[in-house]
Amino acid sequence: MRKTVSYQQGCLYREKRKAGPSVWVFRFRNGKSNRKVIVGSVEKLRTKTEAMKACESLRSTINRDAGAPLNVAELVDHYTEKELSDDSTKAHSTREMYGSYVRCWIVPQWGEHPLRDVRTVAVEGWLRTLPLANGSRAKIRNIMHALYNHAMRYEWMDKNPISLVRQSAKRERVPDVLTVAEIAALLTQLREPCKTAVFVAFSTGLRVSELLGLKWEDVRFDMMEIRPSRAIVDQVVGPLKTDASDKPVPMDTALANVLLEWRGKCPYNQDADFVFGSPEKDGRQPYWPDSLLRKGVRPAAVRAGIAKHIGWHSFRRTLATLLQGNGETVKTTQDMLRHATSRLTLELYAQGTMPEKRMAQSRVTQAVGTAVVPMGTMVKSQVIVGA
Repeated sequence: MRKTVSYQQGCLYREKRKAGPSVWVFRFRNGKSNRKVIVGSVEKLRTKTEAMKACESLRSTINRDAGAPLNVAELVDHYTEKELSDDSTKAHSTREMYGSYVRCWIVPQWGEHPLRDVRTVAVEGWLRTLPLANGSRAKIRNIMHALYNHAMRYEWMDKNPISLVRQSAKRERVPDVLTVAEIAALLTQLREPCKTAVFVAFSTGLRVSELLGLKWEDVRFDMMEIRPSRAIVDQVVGPLKTDASDKPVPMDTALANVLLEWRGKCPYNQDADFVFGSPEKDGRQPYWPDSLLRKGVRPAAVRAGIAKHIGWHSFRRTLATLLQGNGETVKTTQDMLRHATSRLTLELYAQGTMPEKRMAQSRVTQAVGTAVVPMGTMVKSQVIVGA
C-alpha cells in the first residue's frame, strides 16, 4: 500500500520493492509526461521529513535542467532515440543486442535510479550477481558506459561512473573446434541445404550473416572467388561487419564443384536469388541460421558421434586453427578470415591442436636432447605423435 502526500509540484510516497528495503519515490509532471525518481531507501531516509528535504535538491535540479533525463530509464530513451534509430550508423545486430541487454538487465535494475545515484562499486557488485557469462556481463558494462558517455556529451553529467567498473570478458571455457575427421563425419550425415552451407562455412570462414546473405551473383565462378557484399541478421539486410569484410574470398575447385552442384538442384538459382533461399519465403529470404542448426546441423553431429558444442562460428574457428596447423602464415590466416588485425586472428580464433603442440615440443627437445638423454633411450617422435 502506497502512502502518498502532496509535495508542491509532485508527490512523495513510499514504495515497496521485491528485493531490498522500501524506497521513497518522487513523482512529478514535466510537460505532458509523468516522471518519477527514487529519492533514497527508507534505511537511508528514515522519515518522511528527511525524504522531503532530499527532494528539495532534486526539485532544484528539475527546475534547472528542464527536459534533461532524471533517471537511467529516461537516459536510455534518449540514447535509443539518438543512437539506435534505424538511420543509425550502428549495424542492425548491434542495435538489437544493445536493446536486448537494456530491456532485460539495465532498466529493470537501474531504470528508476537518478543518474547521479549510480555508483561504480554498486554496479560492479551487481554485475557479479548476474547469471551470465563474463562476456555478457562485460557487454552490459560497456553499454552502461556508452549510456553515461551519451549523458556527458549532452552535458547532463560531468563524469562517467562506469569508467572504473571492473568486469572481465575472459572466456570461462575454450570454444570447441572440429578436426578434419569430425568435419568429414559431419558432412556425411548432413542433408541439403545444411550440407552445402556447412561446407561453404568451413571452407571460407564466412560469418553466418555473410553466408546466408550470399546471392548467386556474389559467387564468381569465372574468377574462382566469392565476393560478400551484404550481411543478414534477423532477416534484415545490412552492411558487412568491417571494412576488411568485403575482401574477395578464394574459391578452390572442390568448393566450386560443391556450389555448382547445389545451384543445379536448388529451387532458387538465378543470379539475384539467395544461395540458400528459403522455400517457406519463396526464396525472398534465406533460411534462419538457428533453424538450420537446430533441425539439421546439431542432430547430424549427434549421429556422427561428435560430442562438441557446434555453432556457426565453430566452422570459422576451425578454419583458423587448421590453417595455422598447416603452417600457413598469420597474414594468410588473417586474410582468409578477413580480420582487421592479426591479433584478433591469433588470440580469439586459432588454437593449437595437441598433435601440433607435441610436434613443436619434439622439435625443441630433440635439438637439445642428445646433451642430456642417451640416444638409445629417446622415444621416437612418430610414436609420440601417434599416442
